[in-house]
Order: sequence, then C-alpha cells, then structure tokens
Amino acid sequence: MDLAELQEVADREAAASKAVRFRVCSAAGCLSSGALEVRSGLEDAVEREGLGENAQVCAVGCLRLCCEGPLVRVDPDGTLYERVAPDQAASIVATLKGGEPSARRGDADRPFFSLQRSIVLENSGTVEPERIESYIAAGGYRSLHEVVREMNPAEVVDLVTRSGLRGRGGAGYPTGLKWGMVAKNPGPHKFVVCNADEGDPGAFMDRTVLESDPHRVLEGMAIAAYAVGAEQGYIYVRGEYPLAIRRLETGIRQARRLGLLGTQIFESPFNFRVDLRIGAGAFVCGEETALIASIEGRRGVPRPRPPYPAASGLWGNPTLINNVETFANVPPIIRNGPEWFASIGTAKSKGTKVFALAGKVRHTGIVEVPMGTTLRTIVETMGGGAPDGGTIKAVQTGGPSGGCIPEDRLDTPVDYESLAQLGSIMGSGGMIVMDQGTNMVEIARFFIGFCMDESCGKCIPCRAGTVQLHRMLSRIIDGEAAEEDLEPLRALCEMVKAASLCGLGQSAPNPVLSTLRYFEDEYRQLLRPGAGAAAASAGR
Repeated sequence: MDLAELQEVADREAAASKAVRFRVCSAAGCLSSGALEVRSGLEDAVEREGLGENAQVCAVGCLRLCCEGPLVRVDPDGTLYERVAPDQAASIVATLKGGEPSARRGDADRPFFSLQRSIVLENSGTVEPERIESYIAAGGYRSLHEVVREMNPAEVVDLVTRSGLRGRGGAGYPTGLKWGMVAKNPGPHKFVVCNADEGDPGAFMDRTVLESDPHRVLEGMAIAAYAVGAEQGYIYVRGEYPLAIRRLETGIRQARRLGLLGTQIFESPFNFRVDLRIGAGAFVCGEETALIASIEGRRGVPRPRPPYPAASGLWGNPTLINNVETFANVPPIIRNGPEWFASIGTAKSKGTKVFALAGKVRHTGIVEVPMGTTLRTIVETMGGGAPDGGTIKAVQTGGPSGGCIPEDRLDTPVDYESLAQLGSIMGSGGMIVMDQGTNMVEIARFFIGFCMDESCGKCIPCRAGTVQLHRMLSRIIDGEAAEEDLEPLRALCEMVKAASLCGLGQSAPNPVLSTLRYFEDEYRQLLRPGAGAAAASAGR
C-alpha cells in the first residue's frame, strides 16, 4: 500500500456514495433499543420504493444523544429522527417523495450538538466502523503515511510534545514526555499498549470511540509505535464490550489485509502488529501495572513504582501505555499540526475532552467539548438540566475515584487543575449528575462500596480501609453514629489516600472527602446524640 493506492480506495468509496444517506446509529445504546430492526426497515423501504440509485443506508457510529435512540440522521440535509421505531422507517424513506414522516424529528441544532467541538469524535456518526474503506475516505491512515514516510521518530515525539496533549486516562501526564521516555529507553523489544479497560460506573466514552471509529485508535497506536520504536501493540479491552471487541477484530484484520498493519507498512522498514487482550472485569486492571500483569498472564494486581512501565513494562521491556481517547487524538494532531491543537483549551489543558453525560439530566449521551468549558454549560445548557422540573444538586466527575462537585461550583472550567482544586479529578470522563433528591451520604457509601468490592487486596490500607469506611458510612446512614465519629472518618480517608499502593486505593476516599467538604450538613442530619458512645459500649 502506498499513498496513491490509499487515494484509490478513497476515490472508489466516494464514487460509490449515493446522494442521500440514511445514517443509522449502530453503537451499543441504539442497538439495544432496536436500531438493527430500524436499519432493516430503511433498507427494505429504499428497495421497495426503487430509490437504490440515489439513496443508501449506512450503519454508522454513535450519534451521541443516547437517551433518544434509536437515532437516524438523513444527509446531506442533516435531518435527525429520534426514538425511531421499525414501523416508522418506511415513512422516513417516503420523505424523499414528499411524504410526511411518522417518526419524531429531533433538533440537530440544540446546544447538546451545537456546543460540541469534535476532534476525537469527528468521524463518529459519519464513517461506518466495520468498513475500512469508509475510514480511508474520511482521510484515515494519511497521518500514519506522513509520519512513516516523511518524519523520523524524534520529530514525531517533538510534534506531540508541542501539541500539549495530556493523557486522557485520568492523571493527565504529558503524552509527548511519556513517548520521549519510552523512545530513549534502550531495549531489544518495546511495546505499545492501549488501555481500554473502562470500568468506571456510568462511563462509556472509550466504548463509544471503539465502537464508532476503531481504525482511528489503531492509526494512533501505529504512529506511537513508530515514534517509540515498538513493533508489537496490545489493546486491553473489557470483556463486557463485545461489540467493541468485534469491531476491533474486524479493523485489525482489514488493516492487515491492506498492509496498514503488519510488516513494511507503507513500503517502509516499519513493522507493527496489534493483538487484543480481553479483560475479565477486574476494575483494578485499569491501573497500568495491574494491566501489564494481566497481559502477561498473571493475576492483575499493581506493583510498586518505580520502575515505571516506560522503563520496565511488559516482560521487563520499555512499554508505552495510553488510553483510547489519547490515541484517538493523535492522527488529527499530525494532520493539523501541534499549534492547531494547542490553540484549543486552556493554558495547561489543551484540546477537547469527551464525557459520558449520565444520571439525573435530561439529555444523556456523549459530548466532546473544548477544555475550559464550564461544568454548568455541559450539564445545564447542553444536558438540559435536571428532568421533570428538578434542580441539580451536584456533579460527580472521575468515576469512583472522583469527587462530588456542588451546584454552586458548576461555573468551574473543566481542566485538570481546576477539578483537582475542588477535590475531584478529570478521570477518564465519566460525569454523573445528581438532583435534589439525591442523598450524598448514600452516594459516598455507594462509591466506597464499589472500591471495597473491587479492591485487589494486595495492600492493607485499601483492602481493610475501604471496608472500615463502608462500615462507618453505614453506621451514619443507619443513625448509629454521633458527632465524634466524623473526625475518625476523615482521618481514615486521609490514611487510605496516603498509604495505599496504587492510584485506585489512593483516590478511593475522594467521594467521601468531597461530600464531607460540601455536604457536611447531610452527614450531621443523620447523626444521633450519644449514638457513638452507645455503639462503642455495645462493642460495635
């Protein structure tokens, strides 16, 4: 495969494209609501009406407004249909002959869509994720060609460094700096790993990217491999994501067939192979050293660092680990330049961030916004606020390791530093909205219970500390705690943060600490005078 052949594929795809395209969301959310039957209904109607010369039905990736699925968008005019039933499909096709649709029209210009800026999701809802030709027609694999044929590895690392891209997996470590460390470390073998073990409750950003645009992630991984000198890559993906796994398998097979993965990529000395590793559902395997152990075939538990994976990762070799969204940012950075990417976002947080908007909010789904967008814009303007006339009470970011941010702090811009100042974290992008009916102490117990169940048990502070925190919260909720129990609760949180082995244990108390910080009155309302002493005398 060379550039001319890549262009031939794109030209054939463009020539085969029909004037009208019915794009049916084929991501997991819409499929679970009947999108497959809607697609069949559209295909039957197009054939029955004799419109095959001018119209086609495409199974595309996520159209983002998950709460209104199944979704259908008709291009080129962009008409959106929501909650489409299979028996309404024919009426949508009939609009091409002047008919009236029985399906509900959606507002494609509502803030949920209009305030998004798509970089990672630019192909989502447009390309067909199970066809590499569709990705190539959208400009896919051209960035890889540019890198392999026109740049040396050091230039690629420098370009990514100048873009200001930071890891989207949670910690926000500078991506170019990490790539540079792996590139400089000697070793006969190096590896690139994509962390797709998305385990946060309410988070589905990575799943959406993998289901909607798998070749984007593969291309980003190949560029990274060229930059650091790796010839083998792994995608560690949750077993609970069967659709994403199937599309990755298809994508890898297609890319190998066209010579875009494998040996002598773009007729160069560069070789890169990608294999999948399926996670068995352990939350801790999202931590990079536990993930490495799992890929190696061992029990997935973290180990002390240093050495860091950049120096000693898979089988003791230098290993680059980034998550799905980080790799998906790379091809457009190569295509548009580092200055373009660095011009988006805030001074220290560049580019955009993908969030899974869920919970007590009217418009749930996937949003991608520039860094620096306020939480209020995301939740109230784009998300439409709380449903049924309710009011927003708090927003939880960062999954079980994040914190609960109260409504009066929603004007805070979304960036790594601002969220940390509020006692939360960016995390991988889960965003759960809570309304006035939410009990914040119950929320704290839910998340600490999640961390307790998912603790790998290797270190005592996490293994025993989360159990004790859960018991203390339960005593408060059951009315068995008193004023003097709050300070030991805080102290135990700080001990678990300071003494746990890995980041998961270190951040587990965040929901408790943030709710104590902003919603202490709700804890106090549950306390019972003298209850602590009574419980102590009773041996509880």
